[in-house]
Amino acid sequence: MENYSVILGVDVSKLTLDISSAERRLHLKIPNDGKGFASFVKWCRLSGIDLETAFVVLEHTGGYEYRFLQFCESKNVCYCRVPGLEIKRSMGMTRGKSDQIDSFRISRYGEEKIKRLKPDSRLDVNIIQLKQLLSYRKRLVRENAGLLNTIKERKHVFQSPGSDIITRLSKQKMRMNERLTATIEGEIRRLIESNESFLKNYRILTSIKGIGPVNAWMTIAYTGNFTGFRDARKYAVYVGVIPFDNFSGTSIKGRKRVSHLANKELKQELTQAARVAIIHDKEIKAYAERKLVNKHFGVVVNNVRFKLLLRIFSLIKRGELYVGDYLKAS
Repeated sequence: MENYSVILGVDVSKLTLDISSAERRLHLKIPNDGKGFASFVKWCRLSGIDLETAFVVLEHTGGYEYRFLQFCESKNVCYCRVPGLEIKRSMGMTRGKSDQIDSFRISRYGEEKIKRLKPDSRLDVNIIQLKQLLSYRKRLVRENAGLLNTIKERKHVFQSPGSDIITRLSKQKMRMNERLTATIEGEIRRLIESNESFLKNYRILTSIKGIGPVNAWMTIAYTGNFTGFRDARKYAVYVGVIPFDNFSGTSIKGRKRVSHLANKELKQELTQAARVAIIHDKEIKAYAERKLVNKHFGVVVNNVRFKLLLRIFSLIKRGELYVGDYLKAS
C-alpha cells in the first residue's frame, strides 16, 4: 500500500462532480467537464493538496465518470471505482442524502478501507468502445423483442393485422432495428479484428462449444480482455455462478446458494452457452448425464457454467484453441 496524502471521495453525476475530503472537511462542486477539472486543479493548489499523492475513490456510474478518469490519468492521479452498494452497506445506519453528503461518505469509506483498496488499471479505449457497442446492441435487441410482443398482441385485436397501422409501423421499426443491429455487429467485428490481442482471445473463446460470437464479445469486454479477471473463480463470483454457504448456528441450515449480486446479463449468456454445451459437447454431455441421476437440472447447468469458465480461463492462459477431448488429450 502506498502512503497517500489525502483520500478524495467523488460523487459523480451526469453534469456535476462533488469532491470531498472527509479528513480535512473540504468540499468542492464542479461541472463534469474540462472547465470543472481546471477548477479542481486550482482548488487542490489552494487547499494544499498534491494530486500526484492523492487517491480518488468514486462509484461505478456506467459511463459518467469516464471524462474525469481520463483527466486523472493525464495528471497521474491514482483512482479506484467501487460498487455503490458496497459503499452504502459499509456506512451502517445513515440519515439524509445529498451529493455533498455522498461525496463525504465516499471519502470516509476510502479512508477506512485504504489498506485493501487498489488503484484501477488505466482505461482501455477499445474496451470502453466495445462495451458501448454491446450496450447499444442490447437496446436494439430488447426493443425488437418488445415490438414483437406488440405485434402478437395486436393479432388478437384485429382479424386482419395487415390493416392495423400499429402492426405495420412495428414491423417497419423491427426491420430498421435489424439493419442497425447488423451495422453494430459489423463494427464490433472490425474492432475485434483490428486488435491482435482481442482477435486471439476471440478465436480461443469461439473454439469452445457453446460460446458464440456475442458471448465471446461480452466476455472480452467485461473481463477487460482478461486483465481485470485473471482467475476463473473470481469471474465466476462476479457472474453469479459460485454458491455460498447459508447457515447460522442451529436454526438456519439452508443449502448453498448463488448470490443475486451478480452481472445477470453475463450469467444469462453463460446459461445459454451451458445448455448448448450439454447438447453438443461429448465430455460435458456425459458429465451432465451422470450428475442428473441425483441432482436437479438447474444445479447441473450451474456446474456446467463453472466448467466452461474453467475451460475459458485455462485456454486463455495457455493461448490455445479448444479441440475435442481437450482435457483427455492433455
